[in-house]
Order: sequence, then C-alpha cells, then structure tokens
Amino acid sequence: MGKARAAGARGGRAGPSANPFEVKVNRQKFPVLGRRTRHDVGLPGVSRARALQKRTQTLLKEYKEREKSNVFTDKRFGEYSSSMSPEEKMLKRFALEQQRQHEKKNIYNLNEDEELTHYGQSLADIEKHNDIVDSDSDTEERGTLSAELTAAHFGGGGLLHKKTAQLPGGDGEKSKSRKELIEELVAKSKQDKRERQAQREGALALTEKLDQDWKEIQALLAHKAPRSENRDKEEKPKPDAYDVMVRELGFEMKAQPSNRMKTEEELVREEEERLRKLEADRLQRMLGKDGDGNTKRPAHVSADDLSDGFILDKDDRRLLSYKDGKMNVEGQQSEAASDGESAEEEGEDSSEDDTEDSSGLDRHSDLEPEAESEEDSEKPKREQRRAPGERLLSDGPEAREAARAELPYTFAAPESYEELKSLLSGKSMEEQLLVVERIQKCNHPSLAMGNKAKLEKLFGFLLEYVGDVAADGPPGLRVIDQLVVHLYNLCQMFPESASDSIKFVLRDAMHEMEGTIEAKGRAAFPGLDVLIYLKIAGMLFPTSDFWHPVVTPALVCLSQLLTKCPVLSLQDAVKGLFVCCVFLDYVSLSQRFAPELISFLLGILYIATPNKQSQGCSPVHPFRARGKNSELLVVSDEKDAATWQRRSLALHWARAPTAQTETEANHTRLSCLAVCLSLVKRCVLMYATLPSFHDIMKPLKDLLTELLVTRSHPRELQELSQSIVTDMETQERHYQPLICEKSKPVPLKLFTPRLVKVLEFGRKQGSSKEEQERKRLIHKHKREFKGAVREIRKDNQFLARMQLSEIMERDAERKRKVKQLFNSLATQEGEWKALKRKKFKK
Repeated sequence: MGKARAAGARGGRAGPSANPFEVKVNRQKFPVLGRRTRHDVGLPGVSRARALQKRTQTLLKEYKEREKSNVFTDKRFGEYSSSMSPEEKMLKRFALEQQRQHEKKNIYNLNEDEELTHYGQSLADIEKHNDIVDSDSDTEERGTLSAELTAAHFGGGGLLHKKTAQLPGGDGEKSKSRKELIEELVAKSKQDKRERQAQREGALALTEKLDQDWKEIQALLAHKAPRSENRDKEEKPKPDAYDVMVRELGFEMKAQPSNRMKTEEELVREEEERLRKLEADRLQRMLGKDGDGNTKRPAHVSADDLSDGFILDKDDRRLLSYKDGKMNVEGQQSEAASDGESAEEEGEDSSEDDTEDSSGLDRHSDLEPEAESEEDSEKPKREQRRAPGERLLSDGPEAREAARAELPYTFAAPESYEELKSLLSGKSMEEQLLVVERIQKCNHPSLAMGNKAKLEKLFGFLLEYVGDVAADGPPGLRVIDQLVVHLYNLCQMFPESASDSIKFVLRDAMHEMEGTIEAKGRAAFPGLDVLIYLKIAGMLFPTSDFWHPVVTPALVCLSQLLTKCPVLSLQDAVKGLFVCCVFLDYVSLSQRFAPELISFLLGILYIATPNKQSQGCSPVHPFRARGKNSELLVVSDEKDAATWQRRSLALHWARAPTAQTETEANHTRLSCLAVCLSLVKRCVLMYATLPSFHDIMKPLKDLLTELLVTRSHPRELQELSQSIVTDMETQERHYQPLICEKSKPVPLKLFTPRLVKVLEFGRKQGSSKEEQERKRLIHKHKREFKGAVREIRKDNQFLARMQLSEIMERDAERKRKVKQLFNSLATQEGEWKALKRKKFKK
C-alpha cells in the first residue's frame, strides 16, 4: 500500500494525463529521513516546449524587430489611469473628439467648419430665402422676381409685352419704354417708404399716448394718504453694517494695471545714468554753457525794441463765474489752495526734521537713504520747473559759483582712506551721507567688473572713518548713526569682507589691551571708537547663533573688558555700563547666561552703596572691597540728590575728564546708578527661568536692600530698587531634587557552555556561522551563474537555428527563381531554334 501511494503521489506531480515515456524519474542513491526532495520527477519534453514557446514570443520577436525604431504609443486619454472610471474615460474622450472637430484651423476665419442648424435645417440655406412652395397657386409668385424688375434690369421686354397684351383694355395703350418703367419702379419704392414711415410714426404716437395714460393710472394707484405728524417725527432707520459695507465696496477704487517691476540691475543703471546726466548739467552750468555747449551771453536789446516777441509760457486766463450773487475767480481759489497745501507740507517737513533731530544713538532707520534719494530725484525736477526769467537771471557769475559749490553727482570709489576722508571732511552730515550714497550707486557691482573690490574696500574705509569720528573732540554720534545704515547695506552685499574688517579691528584692540596688561599689570577701558565698533558688530551680524565668526570673538572681547579693566573714575564707570548695555543686547535673543555681566553690575552697586560691610558682600575682580575707589558712586550731599532728574547717560562722559563741579559729578553718579538698576531689572526678567536664579541674584538682592534702608537716594531710584526686589521675590524656584540615574541591574557572570551547531559533515564542518553564510552565498552565486550561462547558450542555439532557417529559406527561394529563369530561357531558346528551322525550310 505504501508503494502504491508513493507511486500515486509521483504520478500526481507529473500530471494526471502525462505520457509515461515523457516522464523522467530522478532516483536517489539512498533515502534520507526528513529531507524534502524536489525535482524527483520531471517532464523534459514539456519544459523544452515551454522554453521554446517563451523564446519564440520574446527573443525571436526582439530579433525580428532589431532594426526597427518605430514604437506604437497608446495615446488614448485615461487608458492607464486607475483613478478614472470607464464612464468618465468615455465622456472625456467624446469631449476631446468634439473639441478637435470644432477646432478652428484659421484664427481669422470665424465661421470655418461650423454649421448652425434650426429644426434640422441649415441656417445658411434659410438665409438664402429658398422657401419651399406649399401649393400650386403660389408657384408663380413665391421664390421669383417680379416681371417689372426682370424687364427693367434683365431685358425681359417680350414677357412684359405679353403681359400687357393680356390685360383688359390694353389694346389701345402704348407699350412703356425702359425709362418709364424705371421711373414707375422708383415711384413705387418711394411710396412704400412713405407708407412705412407713416406706419412707424403712428405706432410711436400710440406708444406715447399709452405711456401717458399709464402714468396717470400709476399716479392713481400710487396715491397714498398723507403721513401723520407722528410719522414725520419718526427717525429714519439707520442702514445696516452690511449695507454700509456694500456701498463702500461699490465706491471703492478698482485695481489699475501697473508697469513691470524693474530688477535691481535696471534700477541701478537708471540711477547711475541719472547721476551722470546731473553731473554733466552741473559742469555745464559751472562753465556758463547751455545744454549744447555754447557759452550763454546776454542778447543785445535795441532802444526801439517793443518787446513784442515774447511767448506765453502758460495760460493765464481765469474762469469768471457768479455764485450767490458774488463774483468767483477759479484761479485765485486754486492758488490759495496750493499755497495752503505748500504751507502744510512745509509744516510737516519741519515737524519731521524736529523728530529726526530728537532721536538718539539707537535709531537706525533704513528709510533715510530712500528719503535722500527721493530728494535727489526731485532736484532735477525743481530745476526743470524754473521759469525762463529765473534761468536768464541765473546765468551770470553767481550761477557759476553756485554750480561750483554744488555737490557733484558722480564720485569715483576712493582707493585709500585719506581720499575718502578728503571727500567727507568739511561737509555737513547730510552731505556726507549723500556722498557715500552716490559712491555706492556710481560703483555698483552690476555696472563694472572691478566695482565689487572697490566697495569691499569702501566698507573698511567707512569703518575707519567711524572710529575717527568717535575719537574726535565732540563725538559725531548722529553721523555715526546715519553711516551705520550704509555699513549694513554693504555688509549685506559683501558679508565675508565685512566680517574680515570687523575681526581685524577687534583683534587689534585685544592685542593692544593684552600688551598693556603685560606691561603695566592692568589695562584701562578702551576709547569710544572700540566701544562703537562692538556696538556696530552686534547690529550688522546675528547675535543669537550658537557660534558666529564675528559675534563670538566680540562676546569674548566684551567679557575681557568687564573682567580685566578696573573702574578708577566716573569715565570708566560710564564705559563699563555702556559695555554692559552692549553685552545685554548681544544675549537678549539667545538668553545666554553671562556671569561677567552680573559680576560687573554687582560691583557697580557695591561702589554706590554706603555701609555695605554690614551685609557681608564682597565684589570680585576688578572691583576691590576696600580702597580709594570703593565708594566712587556714593552721593553724600542730599541737596544734589534732591535736584537730580533722571535722564539718559550721555556718551560724551566716556571721553577724557573735563572740568566738572561737585553737583554735576553727583548727578553723573546718580545717572550711573539709575542705568545700573535698569540693567539689573532686565537681567532679572531675562534669567528668571534659570534653576539657580535665586542663588545668582542673592548678592544683588542684599545690596538693593541696603540701598532701600539708607534712603539717601532720590525717590525714583528707591522705587526702582523696590520693584527689582519685588520681582526677585516673586520668581518661582525651579529646583529639582537629585535622583540617581535609573539603569538596569548588571547580571552576574555565569559559566555557560559553548554550543557548537554541527549539522553537516565533510568540508563544511567546523566553520563559524559567518563563514557558513559566506560559503552558502558563494555556492548560490555559482549555481545561478551556471544557470545563466546555460540559458544564454540555449538562447544562442535558438538564434542560430532561426538564422539557419532564414538562410535556408533565402537559398530555396533563390534556387526556385534561378530554376524558373533557366526554364524560361530554355523555352525561349527552343522557340528561337524552331523559328530558325522554319526559315531554312523556306
């Protein structure tokens, strides 16, 4: 039974109706228990037939199409789209087909390939008035021309004679001539025209009468009782908000098309060309020449000249009208209105100037160069609007001097700092800014190849000029404030060169400070120019980055100034507070903790607080607990404290000490203390989220409490100190208890036996798992390689058989054709010989 079942199983794998002679059984030498055998029974004939069929469908097809390049592309809409249903595909294809049929081939032919129908009949045929004859009685009249018209235009005289002969009583009448027929036709057409006109006038009269009657009836229908007094007293309902909005939208101005926005290169070229034209005009005016280069001379006027050769420049006529019995002249009203508008504009300009003058150092508006450029663009317009009389008066030597004193419109890029300084020295702030702006516009990188390097040098020259302005006697802070805008624009254009220039300046200042520390043991605060450079660096580059090639060295420089420069005078205190302000601006966005900043503010409070020994607080370096400057900011005079008013601390105190009275010195001390308290408040608000906030601010809190106890300072400072202490106390504590780190317990080391998996014997025995995997892959690759080589060999054999069959077919065809030619030649030769024999017989 077991053998029968096994035989049945093998037969099932081969197929139920397989030919026993086509079945090949692969016998094994010995059976192995648990091993699944594959390919124990095979059908080589069936497999060979399938392979041949597959090669015929694929390889043979490619072989036959090897020299063909055309490809059939299925362009049916949505054929391979799975997101569309068959109905949608059919509808879309039908719409595209209709659109393709009605597509115009010529855009100028509006009626091409379009046939409009009405009830199944073409409109083109209807317009021809080819009406279908409905009855036999209308055959002579419908669809044909009248006999008179035919006789008049086409020579139908014979027909007309026949018609007149048939008329009753026409025997004695004469036949009409062509001229009479035409006159009769014209008279008939005029009569028809008059009848139509009379009919139209009658219809219009009836319409007017009907309208008038309707108005009378409508007045009767719309007549209502008069309103009562109560209704008159009632107020009209206010319109709804929606109705108001609808009316506003109705009166709103529609969008108007504008010109194309110009690129930056086009704007730069236009500005440079405008400045060149203005400079050329200025040079011509300086030489006393007109636009053509001719020198202007006053024309000779004789004594008999009547001055009647003038030309009116404008129409001075005014419209005269009367309103309410009074004479009204429109010209006077327009002039008065224009005068009022000009006065208002002057008032606005003056107010704007006042507000601009009142701004401080921290105002860096980027609108300044735009306003200046608008003023420059308005200058040539104002010059063009001058009256001819004014131009004639200004052609003398005064105009030449004015042209020489006028600022040039084009400037070459300076090659050295001395050249830039010579261009800017001796000029007002507005003129200096105008010169820098025109240098940038005339040397824009898009105008020439070498302009980029020139503007990169200009940034360094401007930076050096800012330092010189800051180091001058009275520092020109307003000039520096306006030059920062140009420095920012250049920095945006050339960030690498700008960063190199800033780093060079800061590196030079730090080297100088280090040399002073090595020589004297201490270093004083640098000049105002270095402080301005630190402020500018924070304005030109982002300060919130974790690391920046310019801002990070600047932060190190600020921390070095706060930790290595002692406060020996009021000037040092002012400089140190300025450095604290800059430091706080740097870390305001990133909220980076700066211990140098807190230590310096603690030292300032320490030297401004009397009786600080009772608190047990001690400052850190560079401040000293005892010594000459331990009470530098202490104010002992109560009168000076009472007369003090809080104001911003001016930077001119940071310069060399000037002659100062004791009252002024006390006011400066109180101002320094006020600035210090405001910085402490900013630090409290910024570092409130730190876990160690209360520990950091405890020394500051103790000193502020001492300040409140003394009550020797103005009330405003005491209120500020009290608000800071309150803010410190209201902040929550963010302490977190220390917890050991949670980790998995380390298991004990156990001596586990080493298990070696041995499943196969022979040459695969004793290898590791990786080695077995590698050998398995090598074996699989070898087996696949052999299979691929075997398939390629079979493909080549198949192609060779196909080529051989093609060659045999071509040879057989050639033999057939050659045999056919030989047969035809033999037949021809036999016929020729038979004809030749007949000739010999004759």
